[in-house]
Amino acid sequence: MAKRKIVWSLQAKSTRIQILEYWIERNKSKEYSIKLNNLFKEAAAFISEFPEVGKLTDDKTARIKIVRDYLIVFERYKNHIVILDIFDSRQNPVKLKY
Repeated sequence: MAKRKIVWSLQAKSTRIQILEYWIERNKSKEYSIKLNNLFKEAAAFISEFPEVGKLTDDKTARIKIVRDYLIVFERYKNHIVILDIFDSRQNPVKLKY
């Protein structure tokens, strides 16, 4: 199967930046944020190659891929994948809108 193009939504980009900045501030180092960002990129590449991966959400249009304590929420289309958001699984699940 051919890889599909990955498109990061504005929400997903913003959330990813917030997560990485949080860990930089908390750890006073960029090391963990770099590792976590690489895990997000690897997950996106995996999703690109295997878009059926992950659990369907309640709305049956989005899927979830787990990366450590985070849920990458994405939708698949014929020629591309849209990463909608990254959700911290330690938050109240009611906040997850997918």
